[in-house]
Amino acid sequence: MEPPKDPLKATKRRHNAAFKRKLVKLTEQAGASVAAIALAHGINANLLFKWRRAQAARPARLKPVTQAVLLPVTMDPLPPASAVIDLPTPMPAVRASPARAAAAGVIEIEVGGARVRLRGSVDAASVRCVLQALRDAS
Repeated sequence: MEPPKDPLKATKRRHNAAFKRKLVKLTEQAGASVAAIALAHGINANLLFKWRRAQAARPARLKPVTQAVLLPVTMDPLPPASAVIDLPTPMPAVRASPARAAAAGVIEIEVGGARVRLRGSVDAASVRCVLQALRDAS
């Protein structure tokens, strides 16, 4: 059986979170003395330093600055496959550098009734992202 606890003999004091935040905020003011603030509020300065470190280590709760804006999107129906005519690309009179030729390329993908054209220099991550979005939409 446990003996009854005498509140006068309790050595460990408990401080609520609001009190801790208030004191830490006081220490953040310009010219504030942590030792003087701790003394004025009846706590040890080391304890107040500990609260400051704990609050600094805690990630700040970030609130969104603005709400996301959704834009309206319309999709035109695809023309029938018989209406699409692939014309051969004419050969350029001056030979372009490989980097410029890659930038002028077009990738066309038709998946599940949707046609996606990627023009210019396209990296693998972009193509992967587009294909993943198409797969998730199906």
